[in-house]
Amino acid sequence: MNILQKILIEHYEEMIYLLRPRKSIIENVDKMIHCGDPSFGGAMYCCTKCNEWKFTPFRCHSRFCPSCGNKYSIDRTTSMASKVINVQHRHCVFTIAEELRSFFLKDRSLLNLLFSSVRSVVLRMFHKDNKAKNFTPGVICVLHTFGRDLKWNPHIHCLISEGGFSDDGFWRSKNHFNYTLLRDSFQTALLNELQAKLGDSFKKVKSSIYKNHKNGFYVYAKPRKCNPNEVMKYIGRYLGRPVIATSRIDQYNGENVTFHYNRHEDDKYVVETIPAIEFIQRLIQHIPEKHFKMIRYYGLYARNRKLDKSLHRAISKQHHTFLLSQRRWRNSISASFGYDPLQCPCCKNTMVLVEIYYNHHRVPLEELYQKAKEKYLRKRPPNKLCTN
Repeated sequence: MNILQKILIEHYEEMIYLLRPRKSIIENVDKMIHCGDPSFGGAMYCCTKCNEWKFTPFRCHSRFCPSCGNKYSIDRTTSMASKVINVQHRHCVFTIAEELRSFFLKDRSLLNLLFSSVRSVVLRMFHKDNKAKNFTPGVICVLHTFGRDLKWNPHIHCLISEGGFSDDGFWRSKNHFNYTLLRDSFQTALLNELQAKLGDSFKKVKSSIYKNHKNGFYVYAKPRKCNPNEVMKYIGRYLGRPVIATSRIDQYNGENVTFHYNRHEDDKYVVETIPAIEFIQRLIQHIPEKHFKMIRYYGLYARNRKLDKSLHRAISKQHHTFLLSQRRWRNSISASFGYDPLQCPCCKNTMVLVEIYYNHHRVPLEELYQKAKEKYLRKRPPNKLCTN
């Protein structure tokens, strides 16, 4: 049991009755706190050489889980990297005014407007360079709803190709991004979409934001460009990270949680101690609705045309096939933790699958081992029995 599971288990009822979480939150929390629990299923393995037995419980596969979320991040990184073309990319962060954050927290369907606004602004910027040729960039957008202090702060991380592909098959590089245009255009596009969605009641808020944010919404560009040779590492670091890693939780005494982070404004190291229920509230508010897409592809990365297939990808098909093979459970464990989960600890022989248990009744592990052995003994020939 990791420290995050411990915190949620000990304050589960308090969370339910005080925070009134959404259905998707309860589903993800339930999955996470039972991650690795043998009573929720698993696989039994046996070594046919030395009769060693091993039970491996199933994981929860929740993005909210620190360990499973890391696996999800690796999978998404591999998927994204296979789409990226072999050109320089610019990493931009589109932020919103603090006055708007509560709107997106109350109505999460509005988060879709962040994606559509960024998409329209970026494509319009490329379209202005040459309207006749219609140069289209490759764009990957990832929604982050959290800041480093875990508070609600929705913003879009965007990976944009430094160039576009025209409808007639001509590539044009683009090294200069007009950030003044991006800031103003993003502000206008988002506020207009919000007013269309929320109605006339939003007009007053819209007017005050224009007054208080005359330079538009802040659009931040990372000073280091994304070299295609490092695309896997870059995407994984900036576009696929979980809300918090257990390594950032320093202490838990049953009532309060202490965690640390580097403040974004000045990179100052900050240690914060808050009540456990407040810590849980900060975490669970970032759990998205079921089937909500946190990563979206636009431009070249959303199209599937024969002409676009002529573009050279940063990762070849052969390399992509290899990366997919590494995503399998056995290879993922070996790569992440440095050991083969199916290698017998006694004789180093590869263990074989005996039986899979799924949603079975809660039973002691000793009883589970005994039943598996008895069943296996009845099925296997005498010369291949695992009898322990």
